Amino acid sequence: MAELYIGLMSGTSIDGIDAGLVDFADNKITLVEFHYQPFPAELRQSIQAISQANQAVLLLDYGALDSLIGRLFGEAANALLRKVGIPASAIKAIGSHGQTVYHAPEGRDGFSLQIGDPNRIAEITGITTVADFRRRDIAAGGQGAPLVPAFHQALFTDPNQARTVVNIGGIANITVLDDKPAIGFDTGPGNGLIDYWYQQHHSGMFDPSGEWAAGGQTNQELLAALKDDPYFDLTPPKSTGKEYFSATWLKRKIESFGNLTAQDVQATLCQFSADTISDAISRHAPVTKQVFICGGGAHNRHLLQLLAESLRIPVASTAAIGVDPDHVEAIAFAWLARQTLRGLPGNLCSVTGAKAPVILGGIYPGRNGLG
Repeated sequence: MAELYIGLMSGTSIDGIDAGLVDFADNKITLVEFHYQPFPAELRQSIQAISQANQAVLLLDYGALDSLIGRLFGEAANALLRKVGIPASAIKAIGSHGQTVYHAPEGRDGFSLQIGDPNRIAEITGITTVADFRRRDIAAGGQGAPLVPAFHQALFTDPNQARTVVNIGGIANITVLDDKPAIGFDTGPGNGLIDYWYQQHHSGMFDPSGEWAAGGQTNQELLAALKDDPYFDLTPPKSTGKEYFSATWLKRKIESFGNLTAQDVQATLCQFSADTISDAISRHAPVTKQVFICGGGAHNRHLLQLLAESLRIPVASTAAIGVDPDHVEAIAFAWLARQTLRGLPGNLCSVTGAKAPVILGGIYPGRNGLG
């Protein structure tokens, strides 16, 4: 008998909403259908504006954006159900990550803030919605991120092979799956700075297949300056966000390199993402035999080539082990919602640094109760 959940995700690339319908029948994980709903350009700009470090934000603007994104998430879930022809009553629950606008977990009063009002999602769809996954882990002393390693462990572990799963969104994170307790952390920028720089010089949103970067030359002095940041020397657990590795951060780093072409900067940024990912794997996953990539970065062939050259082990998309790289995170938040409704933890203490495993998220009942 089917056990259906929906996962909703919008990542640090701020490109749109991933919606996945997932069946957990017989404790297997099967993607039934997927729907992608891009954000309008004006909405992307609004999210980027509210997400800047040290940015003053009107509560009116914040509240309206929270409601709007909640409505769009609910509409994406409904569009997914129309696509597959399944009624809302057949869905156990929705797991909604929301849109991260600020991540600052350090210190006694650390926090992580995602918007996309789950009350709206539950009302629009009629389906019980689980949301706000990160803050309970932070309350338990953790980083609140990354959360996907627990799911990566459930889906991608191979007892016969040490693997590392790399999710490359705006920020990149790794999950190390070997014979020890799983570890994972944010390695630093993934697509975020690469996409930002491309958008400053082209009309598109991203560098297709990394072709523009591949045509440039890496500047070793700029690369060293980019790597010269205390984040990379921190010992995991650790997490970061685009409010730290921001456009302002990049401008400070390149201000003394005015003689470089824009294409050479792009080449250097791509090498920077590849190096910080590969350095993290070499340091924390030395027995890894194969690396699998998910997230938007899986489509950047130049970035994957740089990773393979640096690591000297096979690097492939998660498609090679049966899961489309664009679908992984939506499936993950369906899985996290299921964990919550079953009264099971969704975090890994070895990843986030929380003092104990905890049940994540708040539950917003649908029209038929708690799902």
